[in-house]
Amino acid sequence: MKIVLAYSGGLDTSVAIKWLKETYDAEVIAYCADLGQGEDLEAIKEKALITGASKAYVEDLREEFVRDFIFPMLRANAVYEGYYLMGTSIARPLIAKRQIEIAQAEGAEAVAHGATGKGNDQVRFELTYYALKPDIKVIAPWRHWPFNSRQSLIDYAQSRGIDVPVTKEKPYSMDQNIFHISYEGGVLEDPWAEPPEDMYTMMVPPEKAPDEPTYVEIEYKEGDPVSVNGEQLSPFQLLDKLNRIAGENGIGRVDIVENRYVGIKSRGVYETPGGTVLHIAHRAVESITLDREALHLRDSLIPRYAEAVYYGYWYSPEREALQSLIDRVSRDVTGTARLKLYKGNCTVVGRKSPVSLYNPELATFEAEEVYDQKDAEGFIKLNALRLKAQRNRR
Repeated sequence: MKIVLAYSGGLDTSVAIKWLKETYDAEVIAYCADLGQGEDLEAIKEKALITGASKAYVEDLREEFVRDFIFPMLRANAVYEGYYLMGTSIARPLIAKRQIEIAQAEGAEAVAHGATGKGNDQVRFELTYYALKPDIKVIAPWRHWPFNSRQSLIDYAQSRGIDVPVTKEKPYSMDQNIFHISYEGGVLEDPWAEPPEDMYTMMVPPEKAPDEPTYVEIEYKEGDPVSVNGEQLSPFQLLDKLNRIAGENGIGRVDIVENRYVGIKSRGVYETPGGTVLHIAHRAVESITLDREALHLRDSLIPRYAEAVYYGYWYSPEREALQSLIDRVSRDVTGTARLKLYKGNCTVVGRKSPVSLYNPELATFEAEEVYDQKDAEGFIKLNALRLKAQRNRR
């Protein structure tokens, strides 16, 4: 039996290689996706082989990740429960898609992942597997092996000589890619406890950010960012640059208790520096380029779209249908936003567009000859008819 394992080099998947081999008498092929997490992927590949994998793939998916997954999600202004920009959620369908492609190329009967039976990732991986290859066999070690906690995994790993980056003193669960880093577990399981001061990775604490503001200009074409401060960049390069600029200014951290799809409330801390800036900049360009009703219709669909991404339905007909509408609306989102970054705050200070709907002659409070203010009287009276009828009935 051949199994393709989504492998990160961390605690869960390192243990999974040995456990899968022993339990299923299987050949395990490790697969690691480079999504810009900044790790030594060649070392991870070597570790997978040392741990027992028969073969190890390391795939550079950085440009595809930003272009085909992050940017479409940003065009939708998708935010889960008001705060979470879904850096982990959006990575899973791409990882799983490539995993299925490798399984087909290798003739593997099964795929496996290291997600726990309590979390969202198991759902995201497996919904993608089944959507792309309905007959695939899925093995989720956390739902079957005898280990019932991260601590028991640490003990097992140490007993088998598996090198893992998690210690008993600091058992954080971290997931990083070019879009964000997440922190869960350990002291963070107490929702009243403030995160440790040294728990910053992609950004500096706002109080340690520069005392002078940084200004940045982001140009958009048809809904996607294409340049920063006049420099044309590829999707990955653009996000990478904004991560550095926003991170230096302490921008992008949220601390939330969210509702997992499986029904559990979970506390997570997230850093999304460049993504936070892009989200705000996109809104700024939309504000002068989108028709009111088109904008309001799209906004009414954001919670549904965000749920589809968060729950793992990237390859569902409803997400694809929503994306079609969002992309049609986004064709008009062309222009530039200017933002001021200062000690954790990102403020829009300017926006312009060659296709702007903003008309200063209409908007002005000064004298003009475009708008006849007397027309407003009939407009108000017509819209008040139903309100009058309600009051008269009472």
